[in-house]
Amino acid sequence: MRTSLPQIFAVCAIFLFASSAGWAQETAAPKVSVAAAYTDELTEEAIFIGKGEAIDKVDLVPRVSGFVEEVLVDDGQLVKQGDLLFRIEADPYLATLAAREADHNQAKANLDLSEVELARKEELFERAVGTEADRDVAFANNQVAIANLQIADAAIRIAQLDVDYTQIHAPFSGRIGRVEASVGELVGTDGKSLVNLVSIAPIYVEFSLTERQFVNVLENVGARAEDLADDPATPAVFVILPNGDELDEAGRVVFIDNRIDPATGTITARAQFPNERGLITDGSFLSVRIESAEPISALLIPQAAVQRDQRGDFVLVVGQQQTVEQRYVTLGRQIETAIVVEDGLREGEAVIVEGLQRVRPGVEVDAVLTGTAVKE
Repeated sequence: MRTSLPQIFAVCAIFLFASSAGWAQETAAPKVSVAAAYTDELTEEAIFIGKGEAIDKVDLVPRVSGFVEEVLVDDGQLVKQGDLLFRIEADPYLATLAAREADHNQAKANLDLSEVELARKEELFERAVGTEADRDVAFANNQVAIANLQIADAAIRIAQLDVDYTQIHAPFSGRIGRVEASVGELVGTDGKSLVNLVSIAPIYVEFSLTERQFVNVLENVGARAEDLADDPATPAVFVILPNGDELDEAGRVVFIDNRIDPATGTITARAQFPNERGLITDGSFLSVRIESAEPISALLIPQAAVQRDQRGDFVLVVGQQQTVEQRYVTLGRQIETAIVVEDGLREGEAVIVEGLQRVRPGVEVDAVLTGTAVKE
């Protein structure tokens, strides 16, 4: 079968047209979506790991020995300062107190007698009837009687303290732990605790700052380290509870340590919170958030524009000639769907957020602006 010349020209034309269309399709610039980097006023913040610490906590131990006569608190009970918690049998100490009071009465009687004797001897000596030696002996006896009365008074105070110590009161308001003593149990001064008492409100949260963070706080506030706790410009402190909720109370810095820990390179700070609902407990681990006193300007881009390789974080920037440039950046904290760029970009530069897999550095693209890294 022979092919005519017109048929050959037609086939060639179709082939050339198809090849041209395919070449045009291969060389067409890929479409990408870009977003412009923009600046916004942000409140700078830092997150630390903190620990709840009661302002007051104590193990209540007996100061006298005896049998527990009465337990007036339950496990976990809230108590107020001065509440009676335990009563130890007081009869032996009351008896001792009575004996010391009798000693006092005896010493007082001896003192009265010595004073009468001294007055008599002085009168006889002045009348030249008595001797100087008799007067001096009477004076010495009077001084001994005075000292014996003072000893008796001190013994009464000691005995009274022992009686008072049979009643154990709450030294401050707080929550009782588990009661470790029962009625009828013999307790003593061996250091064994009857119960633990921890204050609840207010409460401390202790955390550590790196040396750089500490210096930044001092520069932002414009205060010396020793004045930081009392300076009204000191940043507010917030707590994120273990369940992820942020406490609706703001704390204030009340203490900054006087040295950097050489082992960790950090300095200890302490913030005080009202803790009105008792959500911070002694020993609990929390996240502490500190905000800057004044907002700062920051450059932001969408989180979706960021990629990472062995050298670090980078973005693909579309320049004025519609070509792609790989740019390594230094990133800060994330703000919802946006992220702070600390170095590597300028305001208004376009970064690719969609179509990243279709491009590479140096190629020309068809960029469509989708907007800025606006927070949702």
